[in-house]
Amino acid sequence: MSSTELPSVPPTDVLPEAASVRIAEGERLRSVGLPGVTLKIRSRPHAREGLEPALYVHGLGGSSQNWSALMALLDGVVDSEAVDLPGFGDSPPPDDGDYSVTAHARAVIRYLDASARGPVHLFGNSLGGAVSTRVAAVRPDLVRTLTLVSPALPELRVQRTAVPTGLIGLPGVATLFNRFTRAWTAEQRVRGVTALCYGDPGRVSPEAFRHAVEEMERRLRLPYFWDAMTRSARGLVSAYTLGGQHGLWRQAERVLAPTLLVYGGRDQLVGFRMAQRAARAFRDSRLLTLPDAGHVAMMEYPETVAMAFRELLAESGPRARPGTGRDREALFERTGGSADTGS
Repeated sequence: MSSTELPSVPPTDVLPEAASVRIAEGERLRSVGLPGVTLKIRSRPHAREGLEPALYVHGLGGSSQNWSALMALLDGVVDSEAVDLPGFGDSPPPDDGDYSVTAHARAVIRYLDASARGPVHLFGNSLGGAVSTRVAAVRPDLVRTLTLVSPALPELRVQRTAVPTGLIGLPGVATLFNRFTRAWTAEQRVRGVTALCYGDPGRVSPEAFRHAVEEMERRLRLPYFWDAMTRSARGLVSAYTLGGQHGLWRQAERVLAPTLLVYGGRDQLVGFRMAQRAARAFRDSRLLTLPDAGHVAMMEYPETVAMAFRELLAESGPRARPGTGRDREALFERTGGSADTGS
């Protein structure tokens, strides 16, 4: 095999049994078979009947577990489900090996169509933010509101700290990186990921760190781990180069759903400067900026993100009228972040 080729991955039905994925108290994990993909869906019991549905989409290298803290805080507010994208978390690889942003969006759409849960309050982080933007643009009937935490939308000047992640998608780089880091322990890998994704790694509790190490050990045993990472990174880079109506920024402009944008001032993967551009691109946007947060604000500051979403929900209700820029600024200042609007 040449260095430009990706390792072959066994068909889904012959993959070895992986260790059990962690399920937090109050959660359950179920498998949903769809054309071309099998998705694992993490959910919480209904706090009460009649709640509007919500779906959460994780980022590159993440899983539905990334949303557990926020889902718990929104008990009684929405009926929460989080998806493991194909090849991530506990979901097996897609049958066709397609990890493009479009393919991930297609998987989300297929699930929403099959479950008849739409329109949903759709959440996305990083890669999941790009996927969710595409879903909201092409299927507005499926999205009630859109909440994006550090969405991976194209940047002309990429931060230096984000370059290594993008390089994983280049031919041969993942293989070289895997060889270079072969001696790294799961704990060392988690410390590296935490330092990259958190504004303050000290906010990770010892228990959460231990769970992250256990999950890393589980993933490293999966035969398709690096393939999923490589192809998804490549798919994201490819999405950045698309122009015309398929470009992510153009699709952001087409989103009709009320949108909450959350950006961290210490984000090393998505430039904080992109917050203002995003607020202008999404036609009905609210911008929450958290100066001390990194790339995963919903994990670092779940209470603040939950409060901001509650305000979005109240403002975008059936009888709610759009607030003025001044109203929205006052609204989000109460959450502990700073705010701007897309107006």
